[in-house]
Amino acid sequence: MKKALIFLLGFCLLAGSAMALTLNGAGATFPYPIYSKWFSDYQKEKGVQINYAPIGSGGGIRQFTNGVVDFGASDAPMSDAELKAAGGDVLHIPTVAGAVAVVNNAGLNDLKLDGETLAGIYLGEIKKWNDGKIAELNPGLNLPDKEIKVVYRSDASGTTNIFTNYLARVDSRWATRVGADKSVAWPVGVGGKGNAGVAGAVKNNDGAIGYVELAYAVTNNFAMAEMKNRAGIFIAPSVDSTTAAADGGVKKLPSDFRGLIVNQPGRNSYPICGFTWLLVHKNQSSAEKGAALKDFLKWALTDGQSSAKDLYYAPLPGSLAAKVLTTIDSITTP
Repeated sequence: MKKALIFLLGFCLLAGSAMALTLNGAGATFPYPIYSKWFSDYQKEKGVQINYAPIGSGGGIRQFTNGVVDFGASDAPMSDAELKAAGGDVLHIPTVAGAVAVVNNAGLNDLKLDGETLAGIYLGEIKKWNDGKIAELNPGLNLPDKEIKVVYRSDASGTTNIFTNYLARVDSRWATRVGADKSVAWPVGVGGKGNAGVAGAVKNNDGAIGYVELAYAVTNNFAMAEMKNRAGIFIAPSVDSTTAAADGGVKKLPSDFRGLIVNQPGRNSYPICGFTWLLVHKNQSSAEKGAALKDFLKWALTDGQSSAKDLYYAPLPGSLAAKVLTTIDSITTP
């Protein structure tokens, strides 16, 4: 009996230790493919379980602010008001950069679009695929006489924040009528929850157009538009064109890393790109969880970066990664 009690006590202590080394997070669907791999790889290597709910950037910010999770994740930087509501000590840790692909279910693999035309589609002004404005950008392309079915994100979304910030910067009508945020009042279309929801809605609606992170576009085998960038070049979303945008935008990032990289200069830059952030408290309340979270963040910024390209994300530029690691070092534990 005594041996059994000792064994049971030891088992409970081990279980308690394992529970203490479980981290919980929630937020963006944009980086979910790479985060899933990172969390799995890190658990195998370090024995720390990381649970993550891909509920959208807005949901992640809310759960992080309310103390429901140990970290949040967002593709939209928190506003000053959101930072204050979360306690004021929030650090934005950029992890990778990604591209927002404009996808279609109209069989148009060689489609070219510019910002003004894309805005016109999402404003409901361009209603058919063979509209003259689309035809002008695509001479020789057989455009179908088919209705364009607009699909957007129905939840508060960092992917939407990137997409609408791009449209607002390149089209004054969009900036005035709709604006840019994690959620906007869409003039037309139907919504899908998460990147996966938008992908599903595009796939299920003949003639649809939507916007999803590049990994979702590739895995769903979607036709993707080449977008006209600031240099006047039509360029497809890819790891290389995302890297070019990140390299161009990193010079203008503020010290807290809360900056956007849409519509960057450079011939090779894809214009609808953004960083994605993990949101953590600088002053951790738990010594054990804080140490584990800090170690994971360092791992993600070093060993984890090698997984980025295979999953269609751009690793952080070296100069930025070095600064982010210094920020991670500033995290304190009891």
